[in-house]
Amino acid sequence: MIPASHSLAQRITNPDSLSKNAFQWNQEERELGFLHFDKVFTAREVPNGDQLHVLPQGKPIPAFSRGGEKEKALEEYITSQKVAGLLVLQDGKIRLERYALGLSDTGQWTSQSVAKSVTSTLVGAAIKDGYIKSVDDKVTDYIPDLKGSAYDKVSVHQLLTMTSGVKWNENYDDPNSDIARFYRDPVDPGVDATVSYMRRLPAEAEPGKKWVYKTGETDLLGVLVSSATGQSLSSYLSSKIWAPYGMEQHASWILDRTRHELAGCCLQARLRDYARFGQFVLEDGRINGASIVPEGWFREATRAQVPLWPGGGYGYQWWILSENTFDALGIHGQMIHVDPARKLVVVVSSAWPEAESNERHAISARFLNTLAKALDKEKEGAPNP
Repeated sequence: MIPASHSLAQRITNPDSLSKNAFQWNQEERELGFLHFDKVFTAREVPNGDQLHVLPQGKPIPAFSRGGEKEKALEEYITSQKVAGLLVLQDGKIRLERYALGLSDTGQWTSQSVAKSVTSTLVGAAIKDGYIKSVDDKVTDYIPDLKGSAYDKVSVHQLLTMTSGVKWNENYDDPNSDIARFYRDPVDPGVDATVSYMRRLPAEAEPGKKWVYKTGETDLLGVLVSSATGQSLSSYLSSKIWAPYGMEQHASWILDRTRHELAGCCLQARLRDYARFGQFVLEDGRINGASIVPEGWFREATRAQVPLWPGGGYGYQWWILSENTFDALGIHGQMIHVDPARKLVVVVSSAWPEAESNERHAISARFLNTLAKALDKEKEGAPNP
């Protein structure tokens, strides 16, 4: 691994030189790696189609435009938060779009756990298609290799809400945490890598009684969808959303050691296509007038199924950070923010130095609040604060 102290004259430009342990990357490696995650790790393509969902240019937001009262605040936010891409979509129109850290309007960036919200949407699609009967079904109905494990009595709903009661440690800085061992522990012969690890875990609570954030359980949802549909997750995403909704570029999905998609992480896609996914959710999953998910799916998916703080909590792999908005979030500052009342989608791709940071989340929340106020003032015809 290249030391963090090497000079700019030796700046790395080849993603092939990066360690396969992304948790150990330094800042320079992180910025390069997030831009080329699908080159560093094995990935499967998610094809787009011939139809393009056009995102027309809208009016620039006065407060954030050159000479606007929030222009400096915007620049400080992009710089301090290590933002690679920022896109504000309102009424389906691009109102703000910025790039940095080597990302361009044709480049792609890793989603990290933003992919969880995509995976949960595919669960809804599989229910609508009849592959999965109900969120109340037992997980073992679709993944027989989990029988006899702590997942015996766990439902699809409890996987979606991360309330299985199975013990898990998501500490990204601990080399002995589950999230670290998940990628390196031996895989049982003939068993999916995710299932192999997850079926060894003990229970610590009755199903439905305790919430713990577990990337491994989203990976299990991916196995479940693939098992139920008989398709790879990439293929199902392509056929249900990526091609028919009109994404601009193909995406890629990182694979595990048994060549199944890591459903809890790591799509690689263009900033505008992340925005299109947010718009798709804002439109209740409708393509050509018909929703690909059951009636009311997103209402359930984006409400606080598990209350974690006043006015918010966790839904079906979506974060509800404040009333009336919801977010797909990933470590190191990845975000798709959806505000239905304002018909607003905000996408941020970043390379935070830390995997998680309460301070940085607070900065992001303040930026979203400033943006919302600027849009409200504009709508009212009043000067920006």
